[in-house]
Amino acid sequence: MTQNTLLNMLKISITIGLCLIALGIYLHLFSEKMHQLGVTGIIISATCIAIGFIFSLPTKIFLTILLMKREADIKAAHTSHNETKSH
Repeated sequence: MTQNTLLNMLKISITIGLCLIALGIYLHLFSEKMHQLGVTGIIISATCIAIGFIFSLPTKIFLTILLMKREADIKAAHTSHNETKSH
């Protein structure tokens, strides 16, 4: 799997997570059906939010690590290019 494919999959995962979080918040605050369900409605909305967090948080951490690694590689390549230029 190429790095670009992995990044795209992680971005899709973040998007799904954020959509689930937004859905959970909507269900909890604005849906009359969830209020009618009582505790079950709260569990449903909380489950949407929890699954959204599961999708979004670890992928954000992984994306940050990948982007930091890419930046370090670019800096290392730039530094080695400048060293070869000065010799």
